[in-house]
Amino acid sequence: MPTDLHARSLPVCVPDLDADAADADAADADVPDRPGVANVVAALNVRRNAAIGFTLGVLFTVFVVYVYVVVPDRPYSLALWATLGFVLAVGMGLLLTAILTLRSALHRARELD
Repeated sequence: MPTDLHARSLPVCVPDLDADAADADAADADVPDRPGVANVVAALNVRRNAAIGFTLGVLFTVFVVYVYVVVPDRPYSLALWATLGFVLAVGMGLLLTAILTLRSALHRARELD
């Protein structure tokens, strides 16, 4: 039994890229034509919902920063408040966008019934 670990050689597995490309082409031929994600995004008004959600998120963040930072004159650094404000704005924007998109999806599902 060899004591040197580097003396052992492990089998090297080299993928056949030409065979993988041929398999991918064959798999693409089997997939039926269907609408893309862009149609779903357009049907659910995701772009409009994101604009509304992030606008409300920024307005909410401005209000919170004004009430909790400007009025009481907090002594912490501006970088800290800017970072917390950014996180709050993005978080609220994403949450409101998800809620508005879910609402659009429910309305769309009721229309189809």
